[in-house]
Amino acid sequence: MKKVIKLYSSLFLLHSTLNAFSSPLQQSVNSVAKEKVSDGTFTTYNLTEQSANAIKDSIVHMERDTSFMQINTKLKAAAVRLKKITASLEEYVTANGFNTEICFMVDMAIPSGKNRFFIYDIKEGAVEQSSLVSHGSGSYTKGCNDLLMFSNVVNSNATSLGKYKIGNAYYGKYGLSYKLFGLDSTNSKAFERAIVLHSDSYVPRVETYPRHIYESAGCPAVSPTFLADLDKYIKASKKPILLWIYN
Repeated sequence: MKKVIKLYSSLFLLHSTLNAFSSPLQQSVNSVAKEKVSDGTFTTYNLTEQSANAIKDSIVHMERDTSFMQINTKLKAAAVRLKKITASLEEYVTANGFNTEICFMVDMAIPSGKNRFFIYDIKEGAVEQSSLVSHGSGSYTKGCNDLLMFSNVVNSNATSLGKYKIGNAYYGKYGLSYKLFGLDSTNSKAFERAIVLHSDSYVPRVETYPRHIYESAGCPAVSPTFLADLDKYIKASKKPILLWIYN
């Protein structure tokens, strides 16, 4: 009888433990299923209270430290960041002669495989459309966990943060492109560096996360179809449209 009770207790503990940890282990459709936790393998046997706590701590550690497990939190933070950074946007575009209805926002804190280029409706305070955009190869280092580095230095191949004025269109190496003029100290050499808004066939139209996308030489490169969408906004605007790359 004691053996039966002991077995029942063990099964109950196992069932409770698995239920407790099932939620953190759920992954999105873009995620790749992983079985290993920390330096061991997740197993359903011999789960003492101590080992269960160790697994829980490992899961929390991974969610805190990696963009793979933390993407939902990253996107929630991005929404808050967008709301905060656009709080004074209408005042800025009005005072500086930009289009007061539409601007382009790029959040480089979002992994490149997720949509992070936003066509933003200033009046409504809402995103009309979003898509992928590349960052400069000089901004990424192996193992950086999507924490990019930024530079205004010539030949750095890095993305420069700041506000940009979208200038005239021209046709160059990548077809239709738009000249960009940096308006802040962090991107003041954009024109000298030939940083432009252009498309590239290597940039997909749909999200690829957790895979990264093509890296540029510092330009915000988008897919050809999305540039066609941006082109419509730019051509229809009587005033220049603001492009704001932030982190």
